[in-house]
Amino acid sequence: MKELLLYMAKSLVDTPEAVSVEEIDGEEGKILELRVASEDMGKVIGRQGRIAKEIRTIVKTVAQRTGQRVSVEIMD
Repeated sequence: MKELLLYMAKSLVDTPEAVSVEEIDGEEGKILELRVASEDMGKVIGRQGRIAKEIRTIVKTVAQRTGQRVSVEIMD
């Protein structure tokens, strides 16, 4: 899941070298914390959060197919 999130985020931003994902074990599965450069934050979130919602949907769908529970958080 981490690699999938990294790939999607790096494809969206202008500074892909600033993209990082940290994987944390939470109570209800894994939490992936996505960090991008401050000037790229709008590109990852999108208008009214549409892109962020789609990123979360894709990651959750792939995780469910492999029997995992994963959530994505976009950090400042």
